[in-house]
Amino acid sequence: MTKKTRTVHDTMGELEVPIDALWGAQTQRSLQNFPIGSERMPAELIRALLEIKWATALSHAAMGRMESNKATTIAKVCRDLIASVKAGDLTHFPLVVWQTGSGTQTNMNVNEVVAECSNRLCPDLVFHPNDDINMGQSSNDVFPAAMHIAAKRILVERVLPAVDELIAGFDDLATRCRGQIKIGRTHMQDAVPIGVDQEISGWNGLLRQAREMLIEAAKNLTDLPLGGTAVGTGLNAWEGFDEIVATQLSEITALSFSAASNKFAELSGKQQLAAAHASLKMLANGLFKIVNDVRLLGSGPRCGLGELILPANEPGSSIMPGKVNPTQCEAVSMLCVQVMGNDVAISLGAASGVFELNTYMPMMIYNFLQSAHLLADGCASFQTRCVAGISINQQQLQRNVDHALMLVTRLAPVIGYENCARIVKDANNTDLSLKEAAIASGLIDAEHYDDLMQLQDMLTPEPSARNSEP
Repeated sequence: MTKKTRTVHDTMGELEVPIDALWGAQTQRSLQNFPIGSERMPAELIRALLEIKWATALSHAAMGRMESNKATTIAKVCRDLIASVKAGDLTHFPLVVWQTGSGTQTNMNVNEVVAECSNRLCPDLVFHPNDDINMGQSSNDVFPAAMHIAAKRILVERVLPAVDELIAGFDDLATRCRGQIKIGRTHMQDAVPIGVDQEISGWNGLLRQAREMLIEAAKNLTDLPLGGTAVGTGLNAWEGFDEIVATQLSEITALSFSAASNKFAELSGKQQLAAAHASLKMLANGLFKIVNDVRLLGSGPRCGLGELILPANEPGSSIMPGKVNPTQCEAVSMLCVQVMGNDVAISLGAASGVFELNTYMPMMIYNFLQSAHLLADGCASFQTRCVAGISINQQQLQRNVDHALMLVTRLAPVIGYENCARIVKDANNTDLSLKEAAIASGLIDAEHYDDLMQLQDMLTPEPSARNSEP
């Protein structure tokens, strides 16, 4: 009978693992001790840990602490495992998020897998998970470093490009709408005119503000606490290792990293990650406002605002034939709420470090990466399946402008605020148009009224007397 397990050991004794598993005893114990939830450690985090093992091996070889043949073997194994993880294969990294708050078991999972693969690749050498793969490291400095690497990469490679795509989409929509004028709204009530492109520029302004915050957040994830080991003092790490490994990681990841100047702060607090997620939350806040504006402006088609015509992507109702709903807006609004919830969890986690270590790290990076994926996917989907297909209901815009009473604001400098208020009240009570009520007041004649009511002139400030001087 073929044996289905192999025997492994750690400092607590022997136990069996599946014969085809590459992990060792500590990973198996974690599987047994934490049957909690279905949330697995994210691939981005595993990749970052493998990159750290690769970089530390090369760094130790460069410093004379590890034989070069061992270092090159570890580097090759890490490269191969990274390729597998990038392809979606997490077979050998099975641990859940809900484990030790330092991420020690996932760090050991990676150490064990790299050691086993290295031993199989070079059986003449001996690779130990702790002595070789984890040399000069502690989970306490490795895991937060991996968090920064994974977080920075997803901001740079996924979130920012998706935001740029959405900004470009709104820029295109604004160009298509240039010259079209609508009634603005404040407090959800009629206000004064605004250009459709001006309204869209407000949406894009929110996205651009979030974009700048995200760029700054990515820069602030540059510092790594590697070399701090268990409590930040650097016990069992060599002097200068922190700078060498940061340089190696910069080359391996094609991202910029440096050694943290205060490793005690990086181990015990998670300020930079929390701040970076706050930038994701600000993107979610702006996006939430935008999609809700879009779906309200597209409400109808007969009995709503109906100023925007949204793409009809799919049937909207299982009972009402022909109904089409703003589903892209709804999906994005939901994911924005999820990101806001994740921010609360991350903020609490970041504030909960005790003495020399924060023990909420797996939860924090899981939520961070989920938020980043949701926002990147949401921006891309909203642009492709909604913004790109929006058109303007020009007839509805004109109808609203024709019926708007707040155009009276234009008359206030000429006939006074209180007189204007009486004209609006009379127009409402007698069902007159604003022009009819204004002329009936005797305060302005038709010619003067028409001269003042040039909509295009209402979209910018009045020229100053200084600017009008010859």
